[in-house]
Amino acid sequence: MDKWLWAARFYRTRTLACDAIESGQVRVDGERVKPSRGVKAGDRVTVRKGGMAWEVEVAALAERRGSAAEAARLYREDAASVAAREQEVARRKAAAPSRVPGRPTKRDRRALDDFLNEP
Repeated sequence: MDKWLWAARFYRTRTLACDAIESGQVRVDGERVKPSRGVKAGDRVTVRKGGMAWEVEVAALAERRGSAAEAARLYREDAASVAAREQEVARRKAAAPSRVPGRPTKRDRRALDDFLNEP
């Protein structure tokens, strides 16, 4: 299981994948599993990571970690899962405080100094 999660690029290392499985953030067919559990095509895997959830079906297996395009072929994600994740991303963007990106320019700094130093 940990090897498949690593190959499918859900986690950067197998150790992180093992930790997630042991903490219950990864479930197969709704049940907790061990990192050494075998995975087969057709299994329904739920991965919770950073407040987001992926509901995927195992499409293929891989022994090695490949490119992102190869990793995307290892699973099929439900349309409901995609919609829920996009909705969560939109909610987080709306809740994030708005700020001016980057450092102020020299002109901005001078304008701010003039404003703050007025009598």
